[in-house]
Amino acid sequence: MNENGLKSLTPLQVKRYSRHIIMPNVGSIGQRKLINSRVLVVGAGGLGSPVSLYLSLAGVGTIGIIDFDVVDVSNLQRQILHSDSDVGKRKVESAKETLENHNPEVDVITHELPLNSENAMEIISQYDIVINGADNFATRYLVNDACFLLKKPLVDGAILVFDGQATTYIPGHGCYRCMFPDPPPPGEVPNCAEAGVIGALPGLVGSIQALEAIKLSLGIGETLTSRMLLIDALSMEFREIKIRRNPDCKLCGDNPEVTELIDYEIFCGI
Repeated sequence: MNENGLKSLTPLQVKRYSRHIIMPNVGSIGQRKLINSRVLVVGAGGLGSPVSLYLSLAGVGTIGIIDFDVVDVSNLQRQILHSDSDVGKRKVESAKETLENHNPEVDVITHELPLNSENAMEIISQYDIVINGADNFATRYLVNDACFLLKKPLVDGAILVFDGQATTYIPGHGCYRCMFPDPPPPGEVPNCAEAGVIGALPGLVGSIQALEAIKLSLGIGETLTSRMLLIDALSMEFREIKIRRNPDCKLCGDNPEVTELIDYEIFCGI
């Protein structure tokens, strides 16, 4: 343990993370920050797969994974955490095995349950950074609200067909409700099963989310705070829109209406 409260790297860690350590803006101290960090990944599916894989390979010391689904053969087109032999297995179980095979030094904590207003605050409070890879509005709003109330950074991502988006919400700098005060009614937005998603797109958006979390852990670079990255994979065009804190926001505005978590009806969509 040094003066920064960070454990010294072992010889194996120095070798494993050597390509990080030689980088001036990471170095030994930065790598120890990653090992000391705790990141929660909501969802072990399309986005959660590349996110958690790259976090584990980067040496993030504790990775929490929330999911209560089982692996289906239709998942395998995009969910790289799982393989054919995992069909029928709990996603958190499959995810833990995969991540530990890639990096046995990472502590993978599984939360095999649906996230709701009764457990979200307790689970999210255990982590430094939250990454949302959920595919439904109910969870998206729940995670957004809980992170704001707990003052936790939230890296959000979404995918549908050939379109993706990513942003980072820091409490005090706007939130998801600043743009979208309430979830749309079920059926208004095409759902994932109906519209589909090209398999490589989650890899692109999930990698961006992982990079955002790594930068937040290291305290370097410029994150997607106050801006949303929009991706059109068909044309390979990237656009940005500014996100400003809305003083009339129901959650983070001057006179908030949302002061506790709400359980919305679950339905799928971007």
